[in-house]
Amino acid sequence: MKELEEKIFGLALRNSLIHNGKANPGSVLGSLISQNPEIKKKIKEVKPIIDEIVERVNAMSVEEQMKEAKKRKISLEVESKEERGLPPLPNAEVGRVVTAFPPEPSGYPHLGHAKGALINYLYAKMYKGKFILRFEDTNPKLVKEEFYKIQIDGYRWLGIKWDELVYISDHLETFYKYAEKLIKDGHFYLCSCPVEVMREKRAKGEECIHRNQTPEENMKLWKEMLSGKYNEGEIVVRLKGDLSHKNTAMRDPTMLRILRHAHPRHGDKYFIWPSYDFGTAVSDGHWGVTHRIRSKEFELRAELQNYIQKLLGFKPTIIIEQARFNLKGVPASKREIRKLISEGKIKGWDDPRLSTLAALKRRGFLPEAIRNFLLKMGLSKHESLVEWTALETENRKIIDPISNRYFFVSDPVEIVLDKKFKEAKAPLHPDDPKRGYRIIPVGQKIYVDKKDFEKFRGKEVRLLHLCNVVLDKKSRVTSTNIKDVPKIHWVSDKNVKVKIVMPDASVVDGLAEPDFAKEKTNNIIQFERFGFCRVDSENPRICYFTHK
Repeated sequence: MKELEEKIFGLALRNSLIHNGKANPGSVLGSLISQNPEIKKKIKEVKPIIDEIVERVNAMSVEEQMKEAKKRKISLEVESKEERGLPPLPNAEVGRVVTAFPPEPSGYPHLGHAKGALINYLYAKMYKGKFILRFEDTNPKLVKEEFYKIQIDGYRWLGIKWDELVYISDHLETFYKYAEKLIKDGHFYLCSCPVEVMREKRAKGEECIHRNQTPEENMKLWKEMLSGKYNEGEIVVRLKGDLSHKNTAMRDPTMLRILRHAHPRHGDKYFIWPSYDFGTAVSDGHWGVTHRIRSKEFELRAELQNYIQKLLGFKPTIIIEQARFNLKGVPASKREIRKLISEGKIKGWDDPRLSTLAALKRRGFLPEAIRNFLLKMGLSKHESLVEWTALETENRKIIDPISNRYFFVSDPVEIVLDKKFKEAKAPLHPDDPKRGYRIIPVGQKIYVDKKDFEKFRGKEVRLLHLCNVVLDKKSRVTSTNIKDVPKIHWVSDKNVKVKIVMPDASVVDGLAEPDFAKEKTNNIIQFERFGFCRVDSENPRICYFTHK
């Protein structure tokens, strides 16, 4: 037993440190079963030990947890089997690979962000290199303080660890220095053409009147821009590119612009902000990013960004594109989600209809399942529309063996039995009788689901774990022996009121058996014949439906 407790303590430490300092008993149990399948037969004995050890670990500070993890030589990395499924990187040297994932803190991370972060992290691990989480917070009109934290929490929850955390907004002076170098070298110029005029000229491949200004003239305008002389939209810094290039991204794109809006990290200190292309090219070069896997939608930007890096003397970052994917029927774009929230059409970033990590976590999807799901898609360049069932399948593999079973009746119809019973005994898990049983009190009043009542009225059915009856308002008990008749679930007049939030955000009200009240917030259970649910609140009792 001491050896088992040590094993659980190590798993709890690891789970806590890769999930923001708090271990989850269900995840610890899942990891233990994954390493020791025979534990399934001993869950009743093991679960209280896990609960006690997790409580002890969570009471420790992160520093104490780290000290214990180092003493026990516990790896805090994601299992290497995930790395083995990735194809090799081109021109990669062990110990020299640097990858990065650059989210914009303008919303909650969804599955697409999760895949990008996970793949870049795993490649850095594979090559014993460095992984950078880099916030591209250069549009103060979109950035919010809450989005930094929720993104950090989300990636940690997935088990992603970064070697360096970078906020681009903290390094604007560095970007200004690189911009000045390119102005002095004649590669950047200052342009005050109206947006519509410049858009038309770029489309036609025509230069504007500012393009041939001398570096000295451009430096003078740059200093004026820095001094605050110009308002938003009055002047921008452009790259002197190739106006005849077939890739329109190369035709004198904007590199820096004025945005007069308070920034959550810097207030009104800065008003000149790098564009996406300049910010990305300089960040990758300045922080020595050797490889980056990103969404195919930026494919046309790679040539421009590599050109900027070449002008600054950086070694070009090797960019590998992967296709975007969407879950069927789920809005994924942050712009679309912000609009739906502002219009009141969805409840927030963790609305169950979304594929944000916050929404998936609230519904009861586990990080291990999400990682497995994402990695199975690989690095395809073909966009895909993925069914929810693919994610559900991965999650079911993990939660099915660890979820206690209970009865839940929605839309209840009252029936009365013609015989009295004191109680019924049902297993907490059908495949693991050693886990124990729940005792369901039985009064004469029984509640069954309205659909079952209407479907089987007048027919013989089995009230699961109790008896056979001819189903009606006054039900006649026919036998206590198991027969080959339809089986339905039920609750008695001692019950617990429960609300279940469904994937379409509708709410199902119903009654659960009394023992369900023992389940704590975040526990994942299965309501028999209904589906898996995560306990979201204990008072009142609210669950989120996970999946069948």
